[in-house]
Amino acid sequence: MADPLLFNPRTYDPAQFDPETRRLLRATVDWFEDRGKRRLIEDYRSRAWLADFLAFAAKEGLFATFLTPQSAAGHKDQRWDTARIAALNEIFGFYGLDYWYAWQVTILGLGPVWQSDNTAARSRAAELLAQGEVFAFGLSEKTHGADIYSTDMLLTPDGNGGFRATGSKYYIGNGNAAGLVSVFGRRTDVEGPDGYVFFAADSRHPAYHLVKNVVDSSKYVSEFRLDDYPVGPEDILHTGRAAFDAALNTVNVGKFNLCTASIGICEHAMYEAVTHAHNRILYGRPVTAFPHVRRELADAYVRLVGMKLFSDRAVDYFRSASPEDRRYLLFNPMTKMKVTTEGEKVIDLMWDVIAAKGFEKDTYFAQAAVEIRSLPKLEGTVHVNLALILKFMRNHLLNPAEFPAVPTRLDAADDTFLFEQGPARGLGSVRFHDWRPAYDTYAGVPNVARFREQADALCEFVATAAPDEEQSRDLDLLLAVGQLFALVVHGQLILEQARLTNLDEDVLDELFSVLVRDFSAYAVELHGKDSATADQQRWALGAVRRPVVDEARSGRVWERVVALSGAYEMAL
Repeated sequence: MADPLLFNPRTYDPAQFDPETRRLLRATVDWFEDRGKRRLIEDYRSRAWLADFLAFAAKEGLFATFLTPQSAAGHKDQRWDTARIAALNEIFGFYGLDYWYAWQVTILGLGPVWQSDNTAARSRAAELLAQGEVFAFGLSEKTHGADIYSTDMLLTPDGNGGFRATGSKYYIGNGNAAGLVSVFGRRTDVEGPDGYVFFAADSRHPAYHLVKNVVDSSKYVSEFRLDDYPVGPEDILHTGRAAFDAALNTVNVGKFNLCTASIGICEHAMYEAVTHAHNRILYGRPVTAFPHVRRELADAYVRLVGMKLFSDRAVDYFRSASPEDRRYLLFNPMTKMKVTTEGEKVIDLMWDVIAAKGFEKDTYFAQAAVEIRSLPKLEGTVHVNLALILKFMRNHLLNPAEFPAVPTRLDAADDTFLFEQGPARGLGSVRFHDWRPAYDTYAGVPNVARFREQADALCEFVATAAPDEEQSRDLDLLLAVGQLFALVVHGQLILEQARLTNLDEDVLDELFSVLVRDFSAYAVELHGKDSATADQQRWALGAVRRPVVDEARSGRVWERVVALSGAYEMAL
């Protein structure tokens, strides 16, 4: 029997969605399954461009249906619906990050367009999507990275209301094939933020020069250069501060996709790992008979379940966001930082079990072990996102506000606010609902109660021993505090989703035993920081807790894990 908590192509039925969404999701799964594992792995190893995949997506209208907002739609099934976008992310991650990447950078390339009031550019984008084209997001540069304050893409007025653009961009996915590239630059005749410009370019234009693929992969992560590229009024997407905001708000939209891609990678790898371990005999016993193997695989399983619960609940806050409710601005970097780093832990735990098998060229696991590393490093590093998360800590922990309850959002609605986010500032003023009721609901679950002690202790830390002004410049210490705060937020949304889905309390208890251990480990790390004060060191050691051990509970969770053996294997 398939585990209902994990994606399994054999039993997948996205019944929660409308008929056309169900058809497209199932058609995507069937396309990959029909191609088979041998072709999947060979294309990955040979770094083949994704032409056949993109041809399939064009034929089915996949990108056009999922990525055209209703304001630009050509038929009723087109909308920007974060719930079904998340479902497709998971499928792409399950079969290979190369496929997800082409889709992800298309999302990023569309962000500045759908935020623009340039009707000509919006119509052109909708038509290109209908034709099956992909898109690109021309933001980062070789010298400056994503430091958009320092962009060297220069637009010189041409005297006729347009510009000539010259400069290069680096690390730009789909830059080899994009029908439209959203490019960030600055005017040569205007100083400061008023000079920023977002404009649309075409990778097929003679003044667009593709330099190279900067990675050794099927993903085409390009370096390109514009030389005297003509930019007319019909190409201008944003100017001034609005161009800067469009860049950050686009990343807000696209950053979320990394969590569900990470989930898909881990799910496919877990089927392989458990099946291999349970059927490998060592010293006369299955590998899964060894206690340390059971612990590692069980930890991997509950961490993966936690990733899914958090990400599913975060979707609801994205879809319910408004100018008055910007809680998604915390949950977004959480999905980017916390869920993707949990994915690394899941793969590492399984890799410790299957060992050399994880290197073999005929396994999905071999590519999963490589690709899972990239997700925490895209759309901002872990450190950047932790620093962002810290901006919300005091308000979230100590200063709750009243909000209407956010329901599960699986309705077939257009998430219009994502393209109407407004100025990308004021993060310190964002308010949150009280995090405690989510924990109160499960106060009877032993390890939830134990973790709640640690969460309450963190509130005490923030109120009485928070970093002072000098320590606030020590990012190394702050990041350790950020990890502790991230665990509390992670646990909160997991618990909210657990209640909405009636999650088995054995699984929840086992998951929180892992979170208790994680909190203790980060507290010990904080204790060892060079600049930690004596009070902070005492607090850190006082926050260490031992999880509540229950062998019967752990045994029941293990039965769920071992049942994954043989539950899915991709046909050759």
